[in-house]
Amino acid sequence: MIIKKITDLTDEEKTTLINRNKMNLENIYPIVREILDNVKNNGDSALKEYTKKFDKVDIDDFKVHKEEIEKAYNRIDYKIIEAIEKAHDNIKSFHEIQFKNLKEWEINKNGIKAGQIIRPIEKAGCYVPGGRAFYPSTVLMTVVPAKVAGVEKVVVVSPPNGTEGNPATLVASDIAKADEIYKIGGAQAIGALAYGTETIPKVDIIVGPGNIFVTAAKMMVYGNNVAIDFPAGPSEVLIICDEKANNDYVAIDFLAQAEHDPNSSCIITTTSKEKAEAIKNKIMELINKNIKRKEIINSSLKNSAILYGNLDECINLSNEYAPEHLEIITENPREVLKYIKNAGSIFLGSYSPVPVGDYASGTNHVLPTSRCAKMYSGLSVDTFIKKPTVQELTKEGLESISDIVITLAEAEGLYNHAESVKKRLI
Repeated sequence: MIIKKITDLTDEEKTTLINRNKMNLENIYPIVREILDNVKNNGDSALKEYTKKFDKVDIDDFKVHKEEIEKAYNRIDYKIIEAIEKAHDNIKSFHEIQFKNLKEWEINKNGIKAGQIIRPIEKAGCYVPGGRAFYPSTVLMTVVPAKVAGVEKVVVVSPPNGTEGNPATLVASDIAKADEIYKIGGAQAIGALAYGTETIPKVDIIVGPGNIFVTAAKMMVYGNNVAIDFPAGPSEVLIICDEKANNDYVAIDFLAQAEHDPNSSCIITTTSKEKAEAIKNKIMELINKNIKRKEIINSSLKNSAILYGNLDECINLSNEYAPEHLEIITENPREVLKYIKNAGSIFLGSYSPVPVGDYASGTNHVLPTSRCAKMYSGLSVDTFIKKPTVQELTKEGLESISDIVITLAEAEGLYNHAESVKKRLI
């Protein structure tokens, strides 16, 4: 983990920093292609083969039934159930407001009515990871906006926990009102959602984070009669802080993100070298204590840096970096916010750490990584919405634009396009 002045970064250092952990998918595409083709051609038998190979269990029935969900409620602490319910309510409220702000509209001019309507996607598949840990919060973040958007069938897939589903994942799926839940993970789960099997239905969109194999599979099935949300890589945070920021807050927020994954990227930008040194000392002090997930944190430090410069330089670097999570801990964070162009989710002030967005503030934690915040937004009701356009013309309306249509159609050599207008004007 380096400390360096922003303007002293070499081109190579800056490129490495900005590009961070770009997943090298090329090497695993052949492996994933084989899995996807097997699932496409052999359905459930392929799923059973890979579940035995990768998850070390034999599963004959991947579907989670009502009895297993009821059992799951009895296997976890009531405090967890209560937390899931409260988080669900906040996430649902936030996404309901998103939905209410979607508008159908129409213009009416010279006999031409043209507008936009809103329709939900019919079937959505939500991938919930289950490798190093299980994530009931990701169930809520994927299922809730789909249900709020009006998706008819929402399917959850998640790796098995032995021969059963993880109880917290099952409880969260039930609270979020997922329509179907399946005990299947990895690239094979993505293949099942993309192509359909004897038991798992084909969906129209696949959303949710996953490991490199899941990400590769999503990218490979995209466009094959299925959409995806966006590619997602290792988690990341960039923190902009000034002299008045609390060093303890900044340090623990850094470590909170670093514990996600050995390949997490954590960047702090601050307004002086002295502040940078003080924050680094606090980080190392916490690491040297008996901190949990220490091995993962130490590994992620290789992708991390503490940089300093004036506030404009910190903002410019952040916009170029386009972080998944951006914390602004400055004297006037909303003033800084005016100049932020690229970020997945933004956390303002000393009392807004990233974990509040991960679990309970209501905003979505499925966010673009690896600079994808330059062109993607996080998961939302919009992800599950289509916006068809509609037009209705009177004869007078058609006459008013007929010359334009006929001229351009004939210029492009599409003479029957032109004729379809001419016929109506005889």
